[in-house]
Amino acid sequence: MKTAFRTMLTMLIGVTLFACNQNSKGATAKGATTEESSQPQGQAAVKDDVSNPNVLQIAIGSASHTTLVAAVQAASLENALVNAGPLTVFAPTNEAFAKLPAGTVEDLLKPENKAALANILKYHVTPGNYSKEFLMKFKKLGQANNGSVEVEIKGGEIYVGGAKIIASIPASNGIIHVVDQVMLPKE
Repeated sequence: MKTAFRTMLTMLIGVTLFACNQNSKGATAKGATTEESSQPQGQAAVKDDVSNPNVLQIAIGSASHTTLVAAVQAASLENALVNAGPLTVFAPTNEAFAKLPAGTVEDLLKPENKAALANILKYHVTPGNYSKEFLMKFKKLGQANNGSVEVEIKGGEIYVGGAKIIASIPASNGIIHVVDQVMLPKE
């Protein structure tokens, strides 16, 4: 008897929660505007001030990575950077983007170049969580764009794809290595 009562109570609570959730979703959908729907969707839209920040949250909070964040948003890769990972992200600074030929960044941010931009950004991501010390053991890394990038040690410094690692920041879903150049995949 107690088991049947618990089962019915659990079902009743579940149905009530489902109905409330559906009602709130309907209310949001009716009130949505075009501006609201252009906001990040999926996991990238989740706000969490309690957990350790993920790769995307760290980049968004960095004044030195505003160009990278704009590129990630233009390529619609936000959700990829908040997933469980782990990810090793080689994050070029604003100054690194400024070293590219004039007009390159602006051209890549155009909607018609979204695929090329996504390819470049994925070239900056390695599946796994690799510290600087661990990277020293590699000659090449496989990148998220299915390419590979060379790892070199020059004067005790680590270079990945020709870009020097100038700082490392742990994230909840991996690690960010701040680099001084934008790495461009070989075509």
